[in-house]
Amino acid sequence: MRERTGGEETKTDLIERYPEKFIPEDRIFQHIHRGDRIFISTACAEPQYLVGALIRYVESHPKAFFDAEIIHVWTLGVAPYTQEKFKRNFRHNSFFIGPHTRDAVNTGRADYTPIFLSQVPKLFYTGMVELDVSLIQVSVPDNHGYCSLGVSVDIVKAAIENSKLVIAQINPRMPRVHGDGFIHMDDINFAVYHEEPLLELKNEDVDTGVEEKIGRYVSRLVQDGDTIQVGYGSIPNAVMKYLGGKKHLGVHTELLTPGIVELIKKGVVDNTKKTINRYKTVATFCMGDEKTYDFINDNPSIEFRTVDYTNNPRIIAQHDNMTAINSALEVDLTGQASAESIGNIFYSGIGGHVDFMRGAVMAKRGKSILALPSTARNGEVSRIVPYIKEGAGVTLTRGDIHYVVTEYGIAYLHGKNIRERALELISIAHPKFRPWLIMEAKKRHLIYEDQAFVPGRKGEYPEELETFRRLKDGSEIKLRPVKISDEPLLKDFFYSLSANSMYRRFLSARLDMPHERLQDFVVVDYTRRMVILAVIEEGRKEKVVGVGEYSINEGSHTAEIAVAVLDAYQNKGIGTELVRYLTHLARKQGLLGFTAEVLQENKPMLHIFKKMGFDIQSSQEDGVYELRMWFRVV
Repeated sequence: MRERTGGEETKTDLIERYPEKFIPEDRIFQHIHRGDRIFISTACAEPQYLVGALIRYVESHPKAFFDAEIIHVWTLGVAPYTQEKFKRNFRHNSFFIGPHTRDAVNTGRADYTPIFLSQVPKLFYTGMVELDVSLIQVSVPDNHGYCSLGVSVDIVKAAIENSKLVIAQINPRMPRVHGDGFIHMDDINFAVYHEEPLLELKNEDVDTGVEEKIGRYVSRLVQDGDTIQVGYGSIPNAVMKYLGGKKHLGVHTELLTPGIVELIKKGVVDNTKKTINRYKTVATFCMGDEKTYDFINDNPSIEFRTVDYTNNPRIIAQHDNMTAINSALEVDLTGQASAESIGNIFYSGIGGHVDFMRGAVMAKRGKSILALPSTARNGEVSRIVPYIKEGAGVTLTRGDIHYVVTEYGIAYLHGKNIRERALELISIAHPKFRPWLIMEAKKRHLIYEDQAFVPGRKGEYPEELETFRRLKDGSEIKLRPVKISDEPLLKDFFYSLSANSMYRRFLSARLDMPHERLQDFVVVDYTRRMVILAVIEEGRKEKVVGVGEYSINEGSHTAEIAVAVLDAYQNKGIGTELVRYLTHLARKQGLLGFTAEVLQENKPMLHIFKKMGFDIQSSQEDGVYELRMWFRVV
């Protein structure tokens, strides 16, 4: 790995240039006093050597200072100051809990301050949290005396501007990153020159099943030209993998990851469609590997801004087509989620979840996406739950989430009532937990008490059957299987049909379509019956304009078929496409043909069947044709 220097000065040159700053470490740490509040840089920018030197100083001078408070966002280091033996010297206070501090927080040896990450700098500037010392890591100064904060600007800039004492570890391996993260040597009180590899966060291995399925689903929601924000972990990595076919994506995010860098290198991210900061990838800190750090070094297309800018919901909302992708520990059937605690066990933190999800909701054509596996603990527990566990913090409210994605599909919650939300979320829960969730939802009166449900694998939504068709006028329509959560859409559809169309479909003068009848359409065992909806998009809402279905006649190995199309959309080819697609599915299922009852006066439907090329046998009685339509052998 090459050194990333801002100039040609060596360690000796720097000491000669700034002799008053490079004093022995013991003398530096003597400026820290009892009860001081000590800030440490974030994540991969943590000054490892400097923190270690501080601990060594305390071990050799155990009475040097007591009750110092260590303030941190997130540590990837070993966090020695949380050890029991240092409890008289240090008390840790974190704005985000990581694996190295989780036990200390939950056993009372450390503190957690829940706060939107965008609001942390304000704590420093207003004096709500006073800082005495900042331990930071910077690049070698350039010829003008400016060092870069490198991979971590976030709250670090605010911390050093509000600290009485700034101690910097100068590391030639720290990249120089454009944006807000520059500090002049005049603003550094003491410096320690020490070269060491930066902390790295390696890509988590992607499970070939769960994470990749989630990644595929999420990638469908990301459109060409969107500006995206993505968190870290195996699911975001999988999402990045499936964004490779997109075009002109922009990035305005909290965290820059290797996955984003790869999309930049491939040309997928070019920031040409961003509403603000066009042509710039904007982030506030980076967790990655050596290649990532090399890429962002002195790269004019990368700009790191302070967290009160990147995470400001009002700034985020200025990006048209803003798409925020985050995860959570659990989500309940009403659509509220916890991302910071498991019951009363503090696990992580609020972080930037709310900042970005809320900003995306406010953005023009914005989308907030919550992606999570359907289960935890090796499938032992469901992450979709009847209610958030007692003691858990509600990180995202019911209004913050547009989409929830698991490996079983996509649930759209925005604008849905509680009953619709519950059914949407149950439909993407793990199949083995769906009967339990239905039962719990009934107990809490979230859904109808007589709500039917098809348990097990036969009730799973066959997402692979979704398709698009081009109509006669050149417009495109989506054909997809019905979902258990489609009852409101079908209710609107049937009540929009004219009396004549209803009679043609059901051969009955009955015009009502109550919940009991609608359930017959949405509760489907797809191995025995198929219901296909023809839908169009009206804004973000789907509208059903046609319904086609068949039910298997087991005795003859045929299926009874029926189709209905909204009056205003007839004669456009929708009925033809529905019959053509149902024929394709029936053939794949091994069926021999269709049966149907069609009114003699329903000539459009008769015409569709005739042009499909079936071998038709018909009989007529009381103005109704009884058709037997056999598939021709190819």
